[in-house]
Amino acid sequence: LDPLKPRMHRILLIDDDVELGPPLAAYFARFDLTLECALTPSAGLERLRQGGIDCAILDVMLPEMDGFALCRAIRKDNDLPIVMLTARGEVMDRVVGLELGADDYVPKPFEPRELVARVQTVLRRRRPGGSRTVADGALQFDGLSIDPVTRTAQRQGQTLELTSTEFDLLVLLARAPGKVFSRDDILNQLRGVDAELYTRAVDIVVSRLRKKLEPLDCIKTLRNAGYTLALAPRS
Repeated sequence: LDPLKPRMHRILLIDDDVELGPPLAAYFARFDLTLECALTPSAGLERLRQGGIDCAILDVMLPEMDGFALCRAIRKDNDLPIVMLTARGEVMDRVVGLELGADDYVPKPFEPRELVARVQTVLRRRRPGGSRTVADGALQFDGLSIDPVTRTAQRQGQTLELTSTEFDLLVLLARAPGKVFSRDDILNQLRGVDAELYTRAVDIVVSRLRKKLEPLDCIKTLRNAGYTLALAPRS
């Protein structure tokens, strides 16, 4: 092994389609991603317990338990990025997945390149950046501290367990406290040009983040306008 070469990211696909894994693994390898496959939720959870997985891809339709129950089980003690495979057009699947803490979703049937791109995006969000810039400096508020480089946040001294989407939303609001961000602003910032994302998803992520920030009451809703961080930065 070359000690200078970075470790390949290891992705776990949990899907009961036995024909999906091998060709997908060969495709992922072209992008320096190692794809492992588990055909059942129990096998997937056992593999996750062994460690070394950087991202999980969950099918919604699974034996033993559905992808939502599996996502909930993983989220109990693991905050690794989760991408869900949902039936095309099933908006409710995406809503439920986001409410449970999934970071992204890809509708089935999908192009392998799209799935790779989504996985690369959630991995990039999690990976600490290189050299620290002024924009990447820690953001300090009364009761809240956010470090964009290490991607950690502390509420009243306690480290928060945030999904990558929740963290990105918090940083977006914290970089301009008092500024009102509309749902469209937030969608554009968090998902770029992905037109499939819907405004309901923003409300879900805000609601989840708000709950994790309690007892701080810092994300304010302005009716028909959007959301703002109502905390004064510490000098």
